[in-house]
Amino acid sequence: QVQLVESGGGSVQAGGSLRLSCAASGDTDSTYCMGWFRQAPGRDREAVAVIDNEGSTSYAESVKGRFTISQDNAKKTLYLQMNSLKPADTAMYYCAADAPPAPLCRPVTAIQALGGMNPWDWVVGYWGQGTQVTVSS
Repeated sequence: QVQLVESGGGSVQAGGSLRLSCAASGDTDSTYCMGWFRQAPGRDREAVAVIDNEGSTSYAESVKGRFTISQDNAKKTLYLQMNSLKPADTAMYYCAADAPPAPLCRPVTAIQALGGMNPWDWVVGYWGQGTQVTVSS
């Protein structure tokens, strides 16, 4: 079992920055693939950024150049640095983890395509409880 706990969400004005953190514990190690997803009210969950077990990253087009995913393997912590935030970024942000060769180890576009056809709990093995990000104009 893997436990994921997010933190760092909050309310900011457009153009501001936030850094989300996700602390992992349990049966997880640096071989896991991890990612960030978000879900706004009334909308489907969306893959935002992922980092695979070799350190390769991919991003949703809507956040490229603004968000950066990274991890500290020693601390078992995943981060999402969010800059130039927009009101459209307002959502609950979820941390996710899974062991290869899980779908989470694929690029964001492939993960999103799977999520569009399947329940998200089928696509991703472990979820955090979420942290709210609100961006005001």
